[in-house]
Formats: sequence, structure tokens, C-alpha cells
Amino acid sequence: MKIQIRDVPLRSVWVLQQAGIHPLLARLFAARGVHSMDELDDGLAKLLPPASLRGSREAAQLLADAMAEDKKICVVADYDCDGATACAVALRGLKLLGAKHVSYLVPDRVIDGYGLTPPIAERVKASGADLLVTVDNGIASIDGVARAKALGLQVLVTDHHLPALKDGRVVLPAADVIVNPNQPDCGFESKSIAGVGVMFYVLLALRAELRQRGVFDATPSDAGPPQGASASSGGSVVHAVTSVGAKVPQPKLDTLLPLVALGTVADVVKLDANNRRLVAQGLKRIRAGALPAGIASLFTAAGRQAPVATTFDFGFALGPRINAAGRLADMTLGIECLLTDDAARADELAKMLDGINRERRDIEAGMREQAQLAADAMIDEDEEPPPAIAIFDPEFHEGVVGIVASRIKDKLHRPTFVFAASQAPGKEHELKGSGRSIPGFHLRDALDLVAKRCPGVLLRFGGHAMAAGCTLAEEHFEVFELALQQVAHEWLDAATLTRRMDTDGPLAPEYRRADLVDTLHKEVWGQGFAAPTFSEEVEVVSQRLVGEKHLALKLRHQGQPVDAIWFGHTEPLPARVTLAFRLDADEWQGVKRLRFLVEAAEI
Repeated sequence: MKIQIRDVPLRSVWVLQQAGIHPLLARLFAARGVHSMDELDDGLAKLLPPASLRGSREAAQLLADAMAEDKKICVVADYDCDGATACAVALRGLKLLGAKHVSYLVPDRVIDGYGLTPPIAERVKASGADLLVTVDNGIASIDGVARAKALGLQVLVTDHHLPALKDGRVVLPAADVIVNPNQPDCGFESKSIAGVGVMFYVLLALRAELRQRGVFDATPSDAGPPQGASASSGGSVVHAVTSVGAKVPQPKLDTLLPLVALGTVADVVKLDANNRRLVAQGLKRIRAGALPAGIASLFTAAGRQAPVATTFDFGFALGPRINAAGRLADMTLGIECLLTDDAARADELAKMLDGINRERRDIEAGMREQAQLAADAMIDEDEEPPPAIAIFDPEFHEGVVGIVASRIKDKLHRPTFVFAASQAPGKEHELKGSGRSIPGFHLRDALDLVAKRCPGVLLRFGGHAMAAGCTLAEEHFEVFELALQQVAHEWLDAATLTRRMDTDGPLAPEYRRADLVDTLHKEVWGQGFAAPTFSEEVEVVSQRLVGEKHLALKLRHQGQPVDAIWFGHTEPLPARVTLAFRLDADEWQGVKRLRFLVEAAEI
């Protein structure tokens, strides 16, 4: 492990401090590319304008026409947290704006797979819908959109994933309207906005369109969260939601921001300035108690406190509980939890999601151990692992292969795919794989190259630079493994394959205080805007194992004693060592004490 210290532009630090930013925060923000107070302004007025998102105006017109003609709208969601929150935002938002007939359909991970497929389009048509709206999927659903159009459905695709490629060229579905910042010729600056953020922007554009049509005046409503839970339609996966119709003055859409914030952080998209504003606004409302019943219940089920909510709660507590439903059960549970305004119902659903998440952790633990053994078998003693890892075990569960791939990638610092046998009827010969990558290796582009070099091996694939998925026949697994390793061998050099951790350098002794933990946690941290991690050489006074798998330490930091813990690490440390660590507060008998959470060691 190579520990690196981020560059800190001193002039930017000075500018931020002069504007009143805490000296430590000024240093941290400057190291992450913030150079002025304007970049830290999280006001709603600073959000990128909806008009700059290609297709948003046409989407607003399509939706407004459908509402005026009393058409039935069906939202097709994805089965992860971004898809669930995007679905909830769509249904709540359309209802707020006056849509009378809105339903949703969430695909089954095992039976349907990802995206809008022809069978899903047929189920949407059979539900009686006139307009199909995708959230967090659809940009690569060429066949599914074509089938929907052939059935007479209007189609609005809202997505943030990369479009499909054919012979090196972008191929878009033949939808009536596409809203996606990553489609060609879209000038929207936030290319990393999550699917839930795209849907929120479509609603902003729709409200403006309805205001222009005279449905609303320009005075915002002070109404609280929308009332009324969604209703299930005869046990089907299509769930109906009705509304009493549009009202004047125009509704406030900021009630949707807690959902936008949760989905944005849980999807691990880059927290650029626009995404940070969306998350900050959502956190403010949650901390003030203005949050949907389902999110409140999820905080309770996770043992977290909404009044002091952080991005860590989204990423490590609430997000995994919603994702667990899509991995092991039915994401309908997650969506219903986010839709209901009945506190008792929300508590019931949150407890169910918590139980499913516990089951997911148990399955993952067993799979991770098996996957690690398989990865270790590829590595001869004293040798480096191969440039890319592909693992398959017939006992793996397809719902958690992505999590296991992420764990293996973190441990070995190699692009990693983990495969499980498909559980879909008639597809038992197929393997479904999920991959996670390292900086410098674009996973979706790597799959595209494998597909070109080995025609017919990949049945389906898609994704991003850092995460992707694919399906292949079991008989082709070894061909895929060798082809992926060949691409990695060509693309990755020794420097890229060396694990590095960027840190914020030494922690000044005056900041070794428990109260600063709260100061840091209140800020918006996440992908592309990393949480503060400090590094320096310390003296190890004592060390012992706790719970058989965590290393408890007593350190001497700049001459002063401090406790530390390294979760998941059991190897002893030398008497002096350079550690990378985060600040944490350990509370005992009502007293908060600072401790270091060790992330890595440079030995």
C-alpha cells in the first residue's frame, strides 16, 4: 500500500478561510478542488438549470399532455436503491403535480434481468398504461423500447447510464423522448447525476411547463409531504397510485430531496458540485424532521439518528437495506417503504428490509470466503495476482455477486468479476456476472473489447467505468476469463496496479478533538469528494485483537496518547508505522472520546 498526500492549493485555503470557513475544512475542501465560496453554496438557486438537460423540456411536454388527456402512466424502475428512490420520486412528484393515474412496475432481478425488456413492455401494456416512463434504466433497452412502441405505448426514457454501442457507435432506443446527460449532444454539466436526480429534474421541468400552461401560478405551496399510501393492484407487480388532481398555487418539490439525496449517495456516483447540492439539501430536510415516513423508519431500523444524519448513513445503513430487497427478494418492498406515509406501515416494511439485509450479509460472508479462496488459488506464493480476476462458483447467489466483487477488488486491487448461475427458468446454463474496477480500467469499455475479440461469448453487457455487468454461457467462462485478463494486461501498467490511498496528510494536534468529528460528519462526503483521511507516522504503544477479527490499538500521536481501531485487520503492526486514519468519536458512559479509525498502513 502506497499512502499519498493530496496537494493543497494554499491560495484556495486562504480564500476559503477569509470567507469564514473553518481552517481544517478549508484545507480539506481546497484539496478536493474547491477554490471559492460559490462552489460551497448549496442553495437551490445554484442547481444547474433543467433547461440544460437535453430532453427535459420535451419530457415535460409529453407528461403534461398525458396528464391533460387523463392518460395512464406506468413507471418502470430498476431494482437497486437509485431505481427505488427514482421510482418513489416519480410517483410522489407526478402525484403532487396533478397526475391522476400513475402506476409502477419493478422488474424481478432473476426472472426479468436488468432494464426494459420486451416482456416487461408487454406487462406494462396489459396493465392498461398509455405512457411508459423508465427511471434509472432504458438507455440501452433497444428491443424493449421497440416492443413498447409496437404495442402503441408512448415511451419516455430517463436514465444516467451510458448508451449502448454497436460497431463503436452510440445506439439509442427509439423512445418518444430521452432524458440522459450521457446521451450525445447533451450539455448538462453534471454527467454523474444519479437516476433519481434525472427524474427530479424532469419533474422540475414538468412543473415549469404546467405553470406556463396556466395550471399553477408562481406562488409555491406550503403543503407538506403528499398524503396517501400507494395501493397494490390485485397482488400484481404493477401498483396503482391515484391523485386528487392539480391545485393552485404550484406545489413544492423540495419535499422529494431526501429521496434524491439517499439515491444519489447509495448509487456511489461522483459527488460533483451539483450532486453535493442535491445531497446537502436532502440532508438539511432530514435533520429538520421533514422526511418521508419510510426514510424515518429506515433510520430507526438501522439504529441511526435522523436529526444527525450523514452521508455515511445513506451509504452504509439505509442504502444497503433498500438494495437488499432487490438482491434477495422483491424491490416492491423497498419502493412501498419509500411511498407510504403511514408510520406504522413504514415501520413494518423497514423491519422487513432490515431482516432481508441481515440475510444478505450472511450469504455475502460465505460467498466472500469462497471467492477469496478461489482468488488465492490463482496466486502462487510471493507472486502478484493476475491483472484481472474472474470467479464463478455454482453455489453463489446472483443477488450479491456485485458486493463480493467489490470486496475482492478492494483486497487484491484488481478489476474483478464474480459470476453466479442464473436462477431464471430455462436460463440455468447462463452465468450472470457483476464487476468492479480500479482507477484506470474502464470496465464497460473492457467488456466491449472482449465482445469484439470473442464474438458470441457475451450475451449481454453494460455499465460504467467502475461497475458493470454481463451475461454469458457457462461453457464460455474460461474464454471470458482469459480475454478479460488479456485486456487488463494490455491496459494496466505496474503503477496502476499498485494500490494507493490518497490522504490529507498529518493531523495538526489542535484538531485531535472529539467535537471536530461532528463538524466533519455534517459535510457532504462520498465518491469523488472523499471523506477526510489523515496519515502520518505514529508509535504503537500496545495492540490486541477484539472479537477475533479487529485490531485495537493504543497509539502515541505527536507525543499524545490516542486510541485506535482497525476493523477487519488481524496482523500485528511494528512499533512505529505510517497509518492512514479517519477521525471518530467513541462514546462510553455518556463521555465522547476521540479515536482513530485505521484505514491502511504503509509498511
